[in-house]
Amino acid sequence: MGIRHLYLARHGEADAFGELTDVGRRQASLLGQRLSRISLGAVWHSPLPRAVATAHELATHLPNVPVADAAELVDHVPYVPSASERAPAWAGFFDGYDDDEAAAGHRLAQALVARFATIPDGPGSDMYEVLITHAYQVAWLVRHALDAPPARWLGLNSANAALTVIEYRTSTPPAIVMFNDMSHLPTDLRWTGFTDAVRP
Repeated sequence: MGIRHLYLARHGEADAFGELTDVGRRQASLLGQRLSRISLGAVWHSPLPRAVATAHELATHLPNVPVADAAELVDHVPYVPSASERAPAWAGFFDGYDDDEAAAGHRLAQALVARFATIPDGPGSDMYEVLITHAYQVAWLVRHALDAPPARWLGLNSANAALTVIEYRTSTPPAIVMFNDMSHLPTDLRWTGFTDAVRP
């Protein structure tokens, strides 16, 4: 059996209307330059405009690599924890989510795992894919790889255009090769997508 290499990235910085900013385009371009050293099979992206624009910007550095949307990558809350699972700091975050919305989000999260967090079929069939998505979806896939409780996706944030790499192979748990790596971004383009704070 082969190895599935997933290169996960949150979209570049976006404005209040969900459109990529100039900073977001620069972030996406630099991510594309970094990924150009890999023989990629596909770039998949969320159908939302900020992810679409990010994928097409980085794809300018990836000639002949197919780019397509994947509905499972859309921004959504993957799991609404019960009151007993929530830390006090998250108390108000889930106000307004009803049971149907929570169930729909969790079904979509399960579909995301079923489609992308799998081992390729057949001997020697390694796969190298980029997923351009959103912070919650990166967090959900990391949580899944760690086999952590469902509520543990909370608190796993990703910077815009930061790189997370997960490998899936036979007979071993998924391997998180890196998480939220921003080494391809200059200092002034790092840590966007987080609340204001002092960063290293």
